[in-house]
Amino acid sequence: MDIETRISLITRNAVEVVMEEELKQLLESKDKPRAYVGYEPSGEIHLGHMMTVNKLIDLQNAGFEIVVLLADIHAYLNEKGSFEEIREIAEYNKKAFIALGLDESKARFVLGSEFQLDREYVLDIHRMARITTVNRARRSMDEVSRRKEDPMVSQMVYPLMQALDIAHLKVDLAVGGIDQRKIHMLARENLPRLGYPSPICLHTPILVGLDGEKMSSSKGNYISVRDDEKNVETKIRKAFCPAKQIDDNPIIQIVQYHIFPRFDRIVVERDEKFGGDLEYESFEDLAKDFVSGELHPLDLKRSVAKYLNNILGDVRKRLSV
Repeated sequence: MDIETRISLITRNAVEVVMEEELKQLLESKDKPRAYVGYEPSGEIHLGHMMTVNKLIDLQNAGFEIVVLLADIHAYLNEKGSFEEIREIAEYNKKAFIALGLDESKARFVLGSEFQLDREYVLDIHRMARITTVNRARRSMDEVSRRKEDPMVSQMVYPLMQALDIAHLKVDLAVGGIDQRKIHMLARENLPRLGYPSPICLHTPILVGLDGEKMSSSKGNYISVRDDEKNVETKIRKAFCPAKQIDDNPIIQIVQYHIFPRFDRIVVERDEKFGGDLEYESFEDLAKDFVSGELHPLDLKRSVAKYLNNILGDVRKRLSV
């Protein structure tokens, strides 16, 4: 695979790469670059998590070694439970990410507590704290914090640790949702001041919930890998999907970010009286028909449920073993 093809694969469905010129230089100079993403262990692995998993699979196919940080200490600082509860969930998360298609032979799974309590790491937190203002730390954390209005001091430490994870895991490319951008920019600016290289950063979109609002565990407006076939069909059928509207349409997002990356062709089955089946080999063609009204939301929903269950069916089987 030549460099341009690798870059195309790495950047597909990404919001941005900071900076793409640096990415090209990395691919030209390093045989086995390293990319990482960090996850706070979560009891529900849903389509939002799958966004970054899909990107990690792209990166594996483009020749990257993958590091998955199961951030147990971060989760503890962000009030996600006791260490015992968090680590149990982390084991489930590892199993789920592999079931979603990550090649375990090319991926390394690391608990934050395996290195974040080491002397040099802790000293680096203090060094980073000396060059980071409280306002900058708070702005970096606002997008992912559980306490935006009245944050704990622990949450100010969180972005400093996330920046240092990149350095201590010897990462070339940091991957995350666009909500991680402020933390990644903190890393790019401050890590060189501590003697570490500045990472390349790749950001994926944030999916809207099935109701068209922000995806939230409290609202349950998402599809989980635990959802059975009937639940997926019911949730898709009830989902927000305004005709002819592409922006902030959760069904369209599922097609773009989850179905087309895994299938070369999508068939939308329709009764002959409505014009018969429609076949698409690109998201752009499907989106064009949806905007024009040729593709009806109900027909699209039926196909999305079918293809999504195809993807999740394999995951459910692997998780049940």
